[in-house]
Amino acid sequence: MSRSQQLDRPGPPSGPPGDDDGCTVLHVDMDAFYASVELIARPELRGTPVIVGGGSRGVVLSATYEARSYGVHSAMPMSRARRLCPQATVVEPSHGLYSEVSAGVMEIFRSVTPLVEPLSLDEAFLEVSGARRRLGRPAEIGQLIRDRVSDEQGITCSVGVATTKFVAKLASTRAKPDGMIVVPAADVVAFLHPLPVGALWGVGEKTEQALTRLGLHTVGDIANTPERTLVRALGQAAGSHLYALSWGRDERRVVPHEPDKSIGAEETFSRDVDDPDVVRRELLRLAERTATRLRTAGLAGRTVSVKIRFADFTTITRARTLPEATDVAAVLYGTARTLYEALGLDRARLRLVGIRVEGLVASETAPRQLLLGERSHGRREAEQAADRAVRRFGKGVVRPASLVDPSAEPPAANPSGGDRR
Repeated sequence: MSRSQQLDRPGPPSGPPGDDDGCTVLHVDMDAFYASVELIARPELRGTPVIVGGGSRGVVLSATYEARSYGVHSAMPMSRARRLCPQATVVEPSHGLYSEVSAGVMEIFRSVTPLVEPLSLDEAFLEVSGARRRLGRPAEIGQLIRDRVSDEQGITCSVGVATTKFVAKLASTRAKPDGMIVVPAADVVAFLHPLPVGALWGVGEKTEQALTRLGLHTVGDIANTPERTLVRALGQAAGSHLYALSWGRDERRVVPHEPDKSIGAEETFSRDVDDPDVVRRELLRLAERTATRLRTAGLAGRTVSVKIRFADFTTITRARTLPEATDVAAVLYGTARTLYEALGLDRARLRLVGIRVEGLVASETAPRQLLLGERSHGRREAEQAADRAVRRFGKGVVRPASLVDPSAEPPAANPSGGDRR
């Protein structure tokens, strides 16, 4: 939250540097990340409701806080979001740009400490005890990160500073947008106990219903319930876990970056498609998008899979492992097309198609075997040149010829996933 709003919420506001003793865990979360990145190129939309998504059957990927004031939120069906906020500007997502900005943000984090644990493109935990001598107290480091993200990336972030990961993440959530909250070690219980039970990690809809039946509505209610009662109601693991969290106990350490397991993209058609040519063009589009993400992340992969979802929501996947890792769209498309055509679907009606690449390695270390007589520079270098043109002139400036002709475009497709996992 903004600094002027901090006193309007329960719990401790940001305090002076002396309050952050022992608070060496930071949770840094970008504010409305996808929407904020889109506004960099569209400054005229600042201060207005903006929704990142598309079509009628996709979902909201992100929304500005002006749109959120109407009840719009991430993962909401686009059809509902449009009804709630018909005056919003809807922007199609630019996934390659998000990955590029994310890489810049993560580089800022790693310049502060090597102990960075990303949770997604736009948030991470940092352990900053080793950075204190060089950069100052944890709260000062948090402010430094906020300033650098704003200056270097043109977006804002919120920071939670605490003794544990759990409390730091709660603090950053309550600091949104564009704020920082420090939760001193002595104030953890006072910070936690007024919060609703749904604030605790592991409390989903069913668990919240079970707690409500027990008359437990706040974290303080859970803390003041005997642990054995929680165990009887929720089971040993869940009961003990929630009881520990209610008193601010979280033994997990910040674990440095775990390499991405896969990168991909998928699209939900605005209407069911039964034309194989349309499906093949969509696979080409997804191969281009996936390859761009791989190159942006400096990764290549060996296993290529296609995902097919039929009109009745039945979903199948097929995969093939290549002789060597690749980040080339032409190779991904050729493999994906072969897998699709091997299914022999004829005119089956499809709702969604997707491509995903696994078995990821750093592209610079991936072995590449040149065939006898093969040129040392080829399709990969051409696609890298296209990446540079897109960064300079904008999305869509370079694309395969079959995707340029408007008559060859498939029905408007909506993003329904494709983030790393």
